[in-house]
Amino acid sequence: EITRIIQVDLDLKYKTNIRDLFDEFDNFPEGAVIGIAREMQPVYRHTFWQYRRENPQTKVGEPPPDGLPGFNSGVLLLNLEAMRQSKLYNQLLEPTMVQKLTEKYHFKGHLGDQDFFTMVGMEHPELFHVLDCTWNRQLCTWWRDHGYSDVFDQYFQCEGEVRIYHGNCNTPIPED
Repeated sequence: EITRIIQVDLDLKYKTNIRDLFDEFDNFPEGAVIGIAREMQPVYRHTFWQYRRENPQTKVGEPPPDGLPGFNSGVLLLNLEAMRQSKLYNQLLEPTMVQKLTEKYHFKGHLGDQDFFTMVGMEHPELFHVLDCTWNRQLCTWWRDHGYSDVFDQYFQCEGEVRIYHGNCNTPIPED
């Protein structure tokens, strides 16, 4: 009976009414089943290293606005009805399809649903409504200090008034 839900991590701080986030469902393009923000660190630049080496012209793992930096599942809008009805999305849940994608991208993830959504998004971006970074302003800077200082800011920048802070990797959330 439930057609839409918002799923969130616990390490969030809301700066606006969560109802405003629910209104984002109205912005889903035809065929989209999930609303999700882009990852704001070069984690997938790192994770897809072998695919990127074999495909030097790829946008996979590249920073926004033109790249495919992957997704962060700290804030998710799930259109359950659209998910149930999408033949494509349901095919991608099959183990053989997941295996094909992991083999294609030489992917070994460690972030669960986020890795799945990222990998699917590389192949089928039409299944996703990309939320503005202000809906999931990730604060973690781990990758800046672990080999990616030269490109980190290209991923981490976020213009606009923050609506939800995400204290990922145990990062402190700013006080009001």
